[in-house]
Amino acid sequence: MSLSKGQKRKVDSENRCFREEWRQTYGFILPGYVNAKPLCLICNEVISVCKEYNIRRHHETKHGSFSQGPGPTPDHTEKVSSASLKASWILARHGKPFTDAEVMKDVMVSVLQELSTDKTADALITSVKQMPLSVRIAVRRIEALSSDIHGEITCALHKADHYSLAIDESTDATDGAQMCVYVQYFDDKSVSFQEELIFLIPLEGQTTGDILFAKLEEQFRENSLPLEKVNFIVTDGTPSMVGKRRGLVSRLKEVAPNIQALHCLIHQSVLCAKLSGELKTVMDKVMRIIKVIRKGSSLYCCDAFKLTESEEASHGDLLLHNDVRWLSKGRALERMCALLTEIKTFLQMKNNATAAEHLAQLEDKSFMANVAFLTNIFGHLNLQLQGRGKIIVDMVEKLESFIKKLELFETDMTSKRLLHFPTLKTHAPKQVTEAMVNFVRHVREEFLSRFEDYSCPKEIFAFVRDPLSVQANPEFSTIVKKALPSLDEATFELQLTEFHTSAHSSPKYYREVKKLVFYVLTMFPSTYTCESTFSSMNAIKTHERNRLTHNNLENALRLKVASLTPDFKKIVEEGKFQYSH
Repeated sequence: MSLSKGQKRKVDSENRCFREEWRQTYGFILPGYVNAKPLCLICNEVISVCKEYNIRRHHETKHGSFSQGPGPTPDHTEKVSSASLKASWILARHGKPFTDAEVMKDVMVSVLQELSTDKTADALITSVKQMPLSVRIAVRRIEALSSDIHGEITCALHKADHYSLAIDESTDATDGAQMCVYVQYFDDKSVSFQEELIFLIPLEGQTTGDILFAKLEEQFRENSLPLEKVNFIVTDGTPSMVGKRRGLVSRLKEVAPNIQALHCLIHQSVLCAKLSGELKTVMDKVMRIIKVIRKGSSLYCCDAFKLTESEEASHGDLLLHNDVRWLSKGRALERMCALLTEIKTFLQMKNNATAAEHLAQLEDKSFMANVAFLTNIFGHLNLQLQGRGKIIVDMVEKLESFIKKLELFETDMTSKRLLHFPTLKTHAPKQVTEAMVNFVRHVREEFLSRFEDYSCPKEIFAFVRDPLSVQANPEFSTIVKKALPSLDEATFELQLTEFHTSAHSSPKYYREVKKLVFYVLTMFPSTYTCESTFSSMNAIKTHERNRLTHNNLENALRLKVASLTPDFKKIVEEGKFQYSH
């Protein structure tokens, strides 16, 4: 029998308003956006009809174990959410795909089932199973974590007096151009200097200086960051970066005239030691030998590894070098010399013309003398220039020290003592050639020429290294004022004089002195952080993950390289990541 009009049920007359007690009783919330529907905090499923019957049925059917003991209290829900966030954080720190989140959950459940024997095991396993870690949810959590870190960076930059940038560009797995922008600043919150990835900017088409500037300016404007606060910028020295008229640095100086620019110290070091002639030919031949052993075939690589393993060699495998890095050159050559006996034996076992040719080269004393020389010369500076957290004052000191060492090396070679060339002394002590001596002399001259100017006076570097070593006088304050126009010259002179007489007083009284120190210590000395980040980018966006969106790539990359840690508690309380559907 059909209902009469007077008996017909009406939606308006039903109680379909969300009740706050459903949060504690059933673990549901009502999101704050328009036309929101009840959302289960346990499994993130949405209920289409806002009725207690539907919500209760969902809870009893899918989460019945929650009724066997304490209910899903807000504290428990927050713990599950926090655990999910931290799981996503760990995945991102290791550069793992979003799909690995579910695998991680399965692993945790299996481990708990195997190792736990007490009565709490079931409750823990249930909590892990309830932890939402689908691909979509993992993406949202990584987005929330990245947003939190990015927000912390921009907040610190708003408070900072100035900061420096390191900028470089490269291509990803799909040949898409990317501009990596790092920022270094003093963080009042942690009372430390931080260097963080602020932007990863996609580039399309041409990458001229004007385009790079427009992209960078857009990002600064969207985040309400003033470009005028940028006091220093380091680049790889390409024309699009340092072009005299339309390069990125030139365009930035139109907005902030006081910006100082530096060509990456590591890149300049590489240019100083660029090989040519006979030495370049030797390096190329060494690389061909290594490639034959490592990449010629799987059998070659396998046999070479077994050979070095059975001979108990000091190194497990050979290294390939990269033309841009001294470090890899030195290591590749060092490994070559360390495995020389094993490599010769390996080549003797191969009955082909290529192996015979390489073996003949390794038996050539003149050839091996050059290899030994290059091994030593590339091994002196490498480890001191690369790495994160390098201070420009330290790197300048190392470079100037190396210039003095080069003079010593030249004398050492001409006298044939070879105290600083142990590999050459071991393999070919009587094979010192004029080409070797000329190369050391050429490198020294190149260093003297390129590192004559560091975009900042050496007197300021000396002051930062040892404030008491610099006297308070008009000449020094004039140098400082020229480098840092925002500094009050008169106040600086007075504070520096007082600082010399009461060096152990509280630094809060020396604001202008501190401003100068912070100005120098926030300078990037190289683009190493950008280059290492590109390596991480290529590990994240592989050919198998080439459909990764730019936003997801930037978020995952920021978490992979960040030195900051997200505020998990704040993210959970704000519930930024809950609404994944």
